[in-house]
Amino acid sequence: MHELVEYAWNLLGIQISEDQLSAFEVYEQQLIEWNDRYNLTAIDNPKQIRVKHFLDSLSCILALRNTPTDHVVDVGTGAGFPGLPLKIICPTINMTLIESVGKKTAFCQHIIQTINLQNVNILQERAEILASHPDMREKNDWAIARAVATLPVLVEYLLPLVRVGGFALAMKGESGPAEAQSAEQAIHILGGQIQQLIPVTLPSVEDERYLVVIEKTAATPERYPRRVGIPAKRPLGAD
Repeated sequence: MHELVEYAWNLLGIQISEDQLSAFEVYEQQLIEWNDRYNLTAIDNPKQIRVKHFLDSLSCILALRNTPTDHVVDVGTGAGFPGLPLKIICPTINMTLIESVGKKTAFCQHIIQTINLQNVNILQERAEILASHPDMREKNDWAIARAVATLPVLVEYLLPLVRVGGFALAMKGESGPAEAQSAEQAIHILGGQIQQLIPVTLPSVEDERYLVVIEKTAATPERYPRRVGIPAKRPLGAD
């Protein structure tokens, strides 16, 4: 586990305390145990968990650093990535996790309680529904997602949740630049504009990764997001 400390410092400039390292150790152990029963993730090797889940999640700090992070929402969090690792490292964030699959929300709740994380809320619901709720719509500094959908679809889940002046962050693989180009029209319709693409290289991972950062420059029109399932079937700007 100490290689996580080394990688986080060398690659991201993040210092991990002993208490935070203990939290990651419990998280890893519980993920492996639960995965045997519930198949939460395809990555179940400890070294891969540390790099492809924990370190990958922490790479978001390259985008979040020096911005407001009072309210962050993680859409399609799965087994808690990237939201829970970010919360461990940045305890002042008010973190909301969104996940529609019950076994995954149950695992996240278990981790939150086991390592005693404060100010974390988990909602078992679809993003399209929550983005129309007045308590969630345009209320967050950041909306983040990893491995949820292609970018023209994903931005319809993320941008309605972000306040004007806030940001959406899509964690992408090698397709990041191409997806960003294909999503430009959808992003514009939803009130955003691409701010930057940050390349991320993880140890022992051949594929280049990208953080696609989108600034919310105008309010999202009320008709978005469309009802559940429509964004994936008919991505904005695909006509």
